[in-house]
Amino acid sequence: MPEPVVEKARIDVLVKPRASRDSIEGWQEGALVVRLCAPPVEGAANKALVKLLAAKAGIAKGRVRVVSGGKSRFKTLEFVGIPLKELTEKFR
Repeated sequence: MPEPVVEKARIDVLVKPRASRDSIEGWQEGALVVRLCAPPVEGAANKALVKLLAAKAGIAKGRVRVVSGGKSRFKTLEFVGIPLKELTEKFR
């Protein structure tokens, strides 16, 4: 029996660490702009980013991962189990 197809969506994110509060600023030049309180030290900002975006998307943190840009402000995140169209609507 074939395995079920699991939908995956990838988005580009621009992270602005050390902000006064965590917030999703919206889309700018094809990337989601996110401000985080967490500093970019020892993965703290990446963990905060995954937690914030998973909560906003309504999915578990384990279904969101940073696939590129782990040590950069420009990142690509993958969301498992949610279509891209639905995901982008949630971040408007």
